[in-house]
Amino acid sequence: MTPHDTAPRETETPSYAVAVLPGLSGVDAAQWDACAGGDNPFVSHAFLSALEDSGSVGSGTGWRPQHLLIRDGHGRPLAVAPLYLKSHSYGEYVFDWSWANAWHQAGGQYYPKLQGAVPFTPVTGPRLLVRPDAPDPDALRRALLVAMVELADRAGLSSIHVTFPTEGEATFGEEMGFLRRQGQQYHWENPGYRDFQDFLDTLASRKRKAIRKERDRANTQGVALRALTGGDVRSRHWDAFFRFYMSTADRKWGQPYLTRDFFHLLGERLGDRVVLIMGTEDATGRDVCGALNLRGGESLYGRNWGCLADYRFLHFEACYYRAMDHAIAHGLRWVEAGAQGEHKVQRGYLPRATHSLHWIADPGFRDAVARFVEQERQMVGEDMAALTAFGPYRKGERPAS
Repeated sequence: MTPHDTAPRETETPSYAVAVLPGLSGVDAAQWDACAGGDNPFVSHAFLSALEDSGSVGSGTGWRPQHLLIRDGHGRPLAVAPLYLKSHSYGEYVFDWSWANAWHQAGGQYYPKLQGAVPFTPVTGPRLLVRPDAPDPDALRRALLVAMVELADRAGLSSIHVTFPTEGEATFGEEMGFLRRQGQQYHWENPGYRDFQDFLDTLASRKRKAIRKERDRANTQGVALRALTGGDVRSRHWDAFFRFYMSTADRKWGQPYLTRDFFHLLGERLGDRVVLIMGTEDATGRDVCGALNLRGGESLYGRNWGCLADYRFLHFEACYYRAMDHAIAHGLRWVEAGAQGEHKVQRGYLPRATHSLHWIADPGFRDAVARFVEQERQMVGEDMAALTAFGPYRKGERPAS
């Protein structure tokens, strides 16, 4: 099997038939979601198919779908995994550029590689998706990882990378021989606050005053913020948000990952999960900024932000504090505000471990990567401990995760 095949291929295992799909059109949405579950919106058929149908992934993007599907003897899907053939390392948020450069300098070809991931989405969630009523779930997870290795081996690929799996999946993959890498993000935990003031009361006095000052300044600049969800998010809001996204993408990356159609499809297919914070100028009635969030089972996931002008502290208000307000009001335990940003710590977002799994074909290169990963894990752990100690909470007031 070559990685460029466009038709599903099946291989027989003792109990299952494993198919490689070139797109989600090859599986019914309800059957995919029966494996994906309902807690994490990013692994849903709706989200992943919106990426494909909008042209955000697929031909010409460097993200070629190679999704895995395991059926039982009656053809019923038992397990699936979002999987892509990658020709670059953009849009992943677990950086392996140095690995690619080292491999190329040694005369190897790092790309293409296999990526088990949700494109452009550094959110922890299941990557080995198994029906809850399937027999022997661990055997199915094992079969998915084995299928990835077989696919990479037959195609002569350099590596496999499963990014932002759950901690349990990371442990499972490590036991199967994958290298486990640790990273960190900054998440806010809601232990059951009554309101935002209840959260502020857990902070040191100086930190509490700083946040109040930021919120006051952000909300007295002539921009009114409001949270939209479900049917309140109209086509014009998505058009406006795409302008914000493009403005930010041009400054940060030079090339946007997501298309205009993606946001419209997201609203059509996952509108009830969308929490869109929109900012409108009081004087003109013009929408000038927006922060896109999606709701999961117990988390609010901050995804994209954009603004057409420079407003002091408005980014913190729209992306962090309004997300916390929403989580408190709706009883959500976590707010995940995206990758990177140590500035989040002083606003209550503390370090939390993330994970990835890596399979390297060449034994010598694998040993070098293994040494790097172990050293990195120790440094990340020390960094997390230091940042947590540096957090804004009074002694004894930090939420117990």
